[in-house]
Amino acid sequence: MTATAPTADPSRVIAVARSWLGTPYHDQASLKGVGCDCLGLARGVWREVVGPEPFPIPPYSRDWGEMGPREVLAEGARRMMPEIAPDDALPGALILFRMRPRAIAKHVGILTGPDPFLHAYERLGVIEEPLTPTWRRRIAFAFLFPAR
Repeated sequence: MTATAPTADPSRVIAVARSWLGTPYHDQASLKGVGCDCLGLARGVWREVVGPEPFPIPPYSRDWGEMGPREVLAEGARRMMPEIAPDDALPGALILFRMRPRAIAKHVGILTGPDPFLHAYERLGVIEEPLTPTWRRRIAFAFLFPAR
């Protein structure tokens, strides 16, 4: 998908994402108020902002240090979302993090301002926190939610 495709209103993306705050962490789940992981949060925001999910998500490992030749998460996002340069990501953008050097990107968040972002984190659930330099340097990919 090209970055010139119509995209969702960032304020709507942020409002929907914030409606997930406090949802407990649950691996591979995506149910607001009940449980989700980081990808489940992004999937839930997609359903509310864009519509039905375009394809089922296969089971995935929780290993943030996973190595491999393919960026599976980024490839999946690229199939349905306009990709932008991470440095061009503004509030409302989906950002993918590479949690360890040379590992594939395995964590997802949504920018909610110039500095804060929202994500689901084990033991903490869905939280909003500052995009510190440590988090910022881990950003590997960025995407925009498409218009409905």
